[in-house]
Amino acid sequence: MFIRNERSIKEFMQNYPVVSTLVIIHFILWLIIDFLRLPIGFYIWNMGTAYNFFIAQGEYWRLLTSTILHADLMHALFNSFSLVLFGPALEQMLGKLKFLFLYFGAGIIGSLASFIFEPLNYASVGASGAIFGLFGVYIFMVMNRKHLIDQGSAKMISVILAISLIMTFIQPNINILAHLFGFIGGFILAPLVLRNVRPYSPWNVRQHRYHSDEDIQFDPNRWKKKRRISPKLRKNIFWIILGFLALLGLFSRFF
Repeated sequence: MFIRNERSIKEFMQNYPVVSTLVIIHFILWLIIDFLRLPIGFYIWNMGTAYNFFIAQGEYWRLLTSTILHADLMHALFNSFSLVLFGPALEQMLGKLKFLFLYFGAGIIGSLASFIFEPLNYASVGASGAIFGLFGVYIFMVMNRKHLIDQGSAKMISVILAISLIMTFIQPNINILAHLFGFIGGFILAPLVLRNVRPYSPWNVRQHRYHSDEDIQFDPNRWKKKRRISPKLRKNIFWIILGFLALLGLFSRFF
């Protein structure tokens, strides 16, 4: 479930449009706010961050908008990588709408816990609460819907969750409440979103796409056309993009 076998970024985006869109939003906002530092970026940051004081004044949208903002590039990279790793299987199983309901529902629950239990001068951003909400659904499957998750994936997600929880308490500047209550939120929402759900299959989307191609006329010379990008480069394009963004973030600290 957690090993990506898509042959290109284009195929990944076609198969998992919600996850792809969320990741793109993360990096567009990082570019605007942190790298380019545009005036509109400061406005988005000030209006989107979960400042408890302003939430108490009735600005409840911050509980949601804070889940797509990140403090810096590494924060955005880590959460986006986690989303790419753990989100696709659930997006396929649940469908777009239920996946969005789960993801932002868990994120809002995590933000709400920070608002309730942290002081008024507390502020936070990040998709970690929503990511932990995905963990909550997987653990619910491990405990109550064993037919929806294979044994290998169940062991993997349990180990990763344990490591993530440990890191939550030992790393500085972590919103512990958002992580814990995001996980709890995902676990609570799991029975709702898992109704009439089938186990994850990496072939479902591909078969649909191949069937839709039957009406397209076959071109016998299609494989003779020169490829503009080498197979090796296309295979590693995702990591190249992440590396490029990391370099941008590094250089932005000096200029």
